[in-house]
Amino acid sequence: MNAKEWIAVYAEQLGIEPPTADELKGILDLAAEAAHASERIAAPVACWLSAKAGRSLEQSLALAREVTQAPGA
Repeated sequence: MNAKEWIAVYAEQLGIEPPTADELKGILDLAAEAAHASERIAAPVACWLSAKAGRSLEQSLALAREVTQAPGA
């Protein structure tokens, strides 16, 4: 099973639609920002926090970039 298939099955089990191509790009951009600014563990946690906070991908990525550029980051 490839990643796209796994995501589709997982989304179905959650009772939701899988992410669109644009949404997937946003998720991966957010994960990359977090992982490259810190450690790999930051990527999935940043995505989870974003979803838990109910933020859009655009808002979350902008905030992640602010965190990355903050003094001491």
